[in-house]
Amino acid sequence: MELHHEFTVPVPVDDAWRALLDVERIAPCMPGATVDDYDGKTVTGSVKVKVGPITVTYRGTAVFEEQDESAHRMVLIANGKETRGQGTARATVTGTLAERDGGTAVSVRTDLTVTGRPAQFGRGVMAEVGDKLVGQFAECLARRLEEPTARTEPPEAVEPFRSAQPVQPVQPVEPIDLLRTAGPPVAKRVAVAVATAVLALVFVRIRRRWHA
Repeated sequence: MELHHEFTVPVPVDDAWRALLDVERIAPCMPGATVDDYDGKTVTGSVKVKVGPITVTYRGTAVFEEQDESAHRMVLIANGKETRGQGTARATVTGTLAERDGGTAVSVRTDLTVTGRPAQFGRGVMAEVGDKLVGQFAECLARRLEEPTARTEPPEAVEPFRSAQPVQPVQPVEPIDLLRTAGPPVAKRVAVAVATAVLALVFVRIRRRWHA
């Protein structure tokens, strides 16, 4: 399926270009995503998707196949596989940036192929969920780009870190909740599909026990 999204960020196009290539900086803005490693071209990580009681984790890589700074165009190819299943996800993402009213308009075209449990919801649901996720990402990115750069303070001005309690572990990344993200109208359709799938699974298990 092909998806198209657009959003704007309140910085000049060159600044937006550098920010979008700074994967570590924008990673927290990516819903459900965890970045494990980035070498300047290849990103390794995972994405969690929640559908009702089911949580699916895709683990894989995303490679920048093209980074044309003069045209402000990038192409990213991502491949992932379920960690506990046979489902797969593949996406070719083409992003273009253009100056607009002092800010930057970002256009993203995604050619997405998904197999496994999330695939049952079809293009309509995926497009609506994608719209909201891109909106969340754009808002988060805009806030980060508007933040002042970190101040550089002399070593003597910085007090050494002391804590009477153990350092708390990093909180796990929340999965993309398709039901919550989609909103009531779409969630109702998705919930029916999930309920049907669960009932079918229960029915199959009952039959297996009955014939055992």
